[in-house]
Amino acid sequence: MIRRLALLAMPLLLVATAACTAEAEKPPPTRQDPAASRPSPFADCAALTSAPGSSGDDGAPGSSADDRPAGDTGSGGSQLPELSLTCFTGGAPVALREVRGPAVINIWASWCPPCRKELPAFQRLSERAEGQLRVIGVNTQDSRSAAQSIGEDFGVRFPMLVDQGQAMQRALRRNAFPMTLFLAADGQIRHIDTSGALDDAQLTELVEQHLDITVGA
Repeated sequence: MIRRLALLAMPLLLVATAACTAEAEKPPPTRQDPAASRPSPFADCAALTSAPGSSGDDGAPGSSADDRPAGDTGSGGSQLPELSLTCFTGGAPVALREVRGPAVINIWASWCPPCRKELPAFQRLSERAEGQLRVIGVNTQDSRSAAQSIGEDFGVRFPMLVDQGQAMQRALRRNAFPMTLFLAADGQIRHIDTSGALDDAQLTELVEQHLDITVGA
């Protein structure tokens, strides 16, 4: 009787062993950033090299990247660094020297409390000043999932560049968070603000003071 039970149990044991072996041979699951499978809340970066409000082939007089003077102009401004950054939404890298102003460029990270505090004001500025200037984000020292979550939570929809290695801050010789650049139509940086979280009124004042643009409410 015992021998008969052993013979009956043998096939079941072989099946269980084969199943365990197959399971052990399965490759470990690939770890994927959850944000990679979600649509980006940020806008595409393709239009950054055309003047705000233009179709991409006309632009303000003297604002062409080829017409910009190199280096420091002596008028309180200098050009953006000679760097190319990737766009959060993908596509070809964006050469900063080819970005057309006027523009407000905000360098931020999700782990920076003042950055999170001021992001909604930048989104509102991008809506209020549409056609007059553009708002551009540069996310640095951050993970894609964290940046995307902040963008989704705060409804941030302006174009977002990615600078994981702090290349832009090193080139500017500044290491402050948050940091905001005010770029004129001639491609010159007119002001770099590192005073802390900016609100709507402060952004409006800075844009008028440094870019000579009056933004409506």
